[in-house]
Amino acid sequence: MKTRSIKHRITNNTLIFVTLIVFTSLLPLMSHGQFLRENPRATVQKFAAMLEIINYYYVDTANSADLTEDAIVAMLKELDPHSMYLSKEDVKKANEPLQGNFEGVGIQFQLFHDTILVVAAVPGGPSDKLGILAGDKIITINGEDATGKKISNNYVMERLRGPKNSKVTVGIKRKGRKDIIDYTIVRDKIPLNSVDASFMVSDTIGYIKLTRFARTSLAEVKQALQTLRKSGMKDLILDLRNNSGGYLDVAIDLSDEFLDNDKLIVYTEGMRSPRTNYKSTSRGSFKQGRIIVMVNEGSASASEIVAGAIQDWDRGLILGRRSFGKGLVQRPFNLPDSSVVRLTTARYYTPSGRCIQKPYDNGTEDYYADLLKRFEHGEFVSADSIKFPDSIKYYTPSKRIVYGGGGIMPDVFIPIDTAANSKYYSDLFRKGLLNEYTIDYLDKH
Repeated sequence: MKTRSIKHRITNNTLIFVTLIVFTSLLPLMSHGQFLRENPRATVQKFAAMLEIINYYYVDTANSADLTEDAIVAMLKELDPHSMYLSKEDVKKANEPLQGNFEGVGIQFQLFHDTILVVAAVPGGPSDKLGILAGDKIITINGEDATGKKISNNYVMERLRGPKNSKVTVGIKRKGRKDIIDYTIVRDKIPLNSVDASFMVSDTIGYIKLTRFARTSLAEVKQALQTLRKSGMKDLILDLRNNSGGYLDVAIDLSDEFLDNDKLIVYTEGMRSPRTNYKSTSRGSFKQGRIIVMVNEGSASASEIVAGAIQDWDRGLILGRRSFGKGLVQRPFNLPDSSVVRLTTARYYTPSGRCIQKPYDNGTEDYYADLLKRFEHGEFVSADSIKFPDSIKYYTPSKRIVYGGGGIMPDVFIPIDTAANSKYYSDLFRKGLLNEYTIDYLDKH
C-alpha cells in the first residue's frame, strides 16, 4: 500500500513536470525570477510545493506551522527594519502599552537572585489597595513555588496578568516578618500613564514629559496643559526624549494643539499609497505660548512627527540631539489564524518635505548599530561631528535651514551627560550591579 502511494505521487509529479515543460515552452523567453515577480501565484505555489516536499520526504518530523512563521519573519526582514510579524499570542502584548491600560495586579517587579521582587505597586491599583509594598518578595503564586531558575519575566506576567475581576493568590515574604503573608488579589484595569511628569519650572514656564503616544496620551496632555495654565504657565517645554512613538493619529492630534489652523503637520506617501496630507485645525488649546521640544537619539516615529512640524513651521525650538530617524508607516494586516503582519506601506515626511526615515540599505543589524556608531563618532558630545550635504538642506518659512537625511536635527544641541554614560558606568548598569547593590543594601538594612 505504501509503495503504491509513493508510486502514485511520483506518477503525478512526473505528469506535473511534463505539463510544466510544455507550458514553459510556450512562454516568451524570461528568467525564472521575472516569471515569479510577474506571477505572484507561482511564488505561492512554489512555497506550498516546498512544504509538501518537506512533509512527505524530510528525514525527521517537521512542523509546517513553525516553518511558515519562520519563513514570514525572514521574508519581512528582507524588506525593512520595521515590517514585522506578530503571532496570535504576541499581538495583545504588543498592543497593550499603546492602549493606555492592561489587566493585572498592578505591580512593577524585577527578578533578583531568582526571586520576584516588587519594585513598586501602581498607586490605586489592586496590589496597592491590599497593602503590598515595594521590597516585598513574591514566593508563591496560587500555591505554586515562584522562585528558582525556572522563573522569567514571561513566567511572572503569564501568572499575574489576567482578565479583570479574576483572582490570583500570592505569598509574600516581607522584611521583618518570618511568616509568609498570603494576599488574594482581584485583577483590575491598570492604567499606563503617558505623561510621566508635569510641573512648573518657573512662574511662567511649564514642563510636560511624554513617554509614549498611546490612546490616552492626548487626553493626558490636555489635562496637564489645563493644570499648568491654572498655575500661571505661558510657555511650555515638551520633553519627548526617549519617546519611541506610537499612534500616528495621536501625534497628529497633539501637533494640532500647538499649530495654527490649516497647517500641514505631516504627509505620508508610498509606491502603492498615494500622498495623504494631515493638517491642523482650529481646535488646539496652546497655539500662542512659546514652546520648546526636547528630543534625543531615543525619540522616534510619532515624536519626530511632532518635533518636525514644530520646527518646520518655526513654531518653537528643538533642543537636544538628533532623533532616531524612524519614518516608516506600518499598516496591520490580519492573517487567517489571528496573527498579524505589520507591513511598511509608506514614509512620513515633515511639512518642508524632509524624509524622517534614516537609510537602511545595509540591513537590519547595521541599521540598529547606527546609534552606537553615532556615539563612537562623537555625535552625542559635539554637533560639529555631524556633516550634512547640501542635497538634504530644507528651509522653513522664516528661511531657517533644517536638515533631512533621517531624524530631526535640533536647533540647539545638548551633549550627552558623559558622567552618567561612561563605559565603566554602562558596564555596571548592563550587568545589573547597581540595582543588585541597592536591593541588597536595602534588604540588609
